[in-house]
Amino acid sequence: MPLERLNKILARAGIGSRRACDELIAQGRVTVNGRVAQLGAKADPTKDDIRVDGQRIRAPEPLVYLALYKPRWVLSTMKPDRGEHKTLLDLVPVPYRLFPVGRLDLESEGLILLTNDGELAHRLSHPRYGHEKEYRVLVAKRPDEAQLKAWRHGLVLPDGTRTRPAEVWVEKTVGKGAWLRVILREGRKRQIREMCALTGLPVVRLIRVRIGPLRLRNLKPGEWRYLTEEEIAELKRRARAPRRPAAHRR
Repeated sequence: MPLERLNKILARAGIGSRRACDELIAQGRVTVNGRVAQLGAKADPTKDDIRVDGQRIRAPEPLVYLALYKPRWVLSTMKPDRGEHKTLLDLVPVPYRLFPVGRLDLESEGLILLTNDGELAHRLSHPRYGHEKEYRVLVAKRPDEAQLKAWRHGLVLPDGTRTRPAEVWVEKTVGKGAWLRVILREGRKRQIREMCALTGLPVVRLIRVRIGPLRLRNLKPGEWRYLTEEEIAELKRRARAPRRPAAHRR
């Protein structure tokens, strides 16, 4: 196996992004065969003893990419839960250490990407890169134009941050409520629920249907599938796009 840059090996092992791994190397926290590594160093992950803070990193696994439909009341973690709720680990019994991309809160459902490609996971998850995430949201009241305009302009959340402008439109009305289609370019915790609360639109159901170019397609709650080679290639192409400016604060 040819030598690879050390930061790439660490990122693939799930230590962090390449930038974060470079910081670990610069801090002298990474060793290769007992010697402190230098920035730009290369190694063979199948032969060399690579350690971070004295802990040897896992042997390289094949890169895996899965699309999962997370049902409601399932925690967005690959760790077992001692409480009453299932986690993603209960739904995807594969022998790999995977990371969820695009977490969803307990009450929300829909598309989650699971992968052991640490660099890709970081770039798709971090708000600074501005990758689109698309949702269908059932609200108990029909929104008026002023409420939709507030979403499109950006709202100040309780923590003082202003959301980036969202794309939002009424997909169809249902009784006294409506299904909204929402596209965000950031991923703040419970953001859509916070935006609904601020604009007086009670959430009945929230489903994520897309992360970047990856779509939920015909998956049903609890189902998962391996990504196609074309989907993986497009995700990687989008992940290499330049980062977007940070969101404004009040």
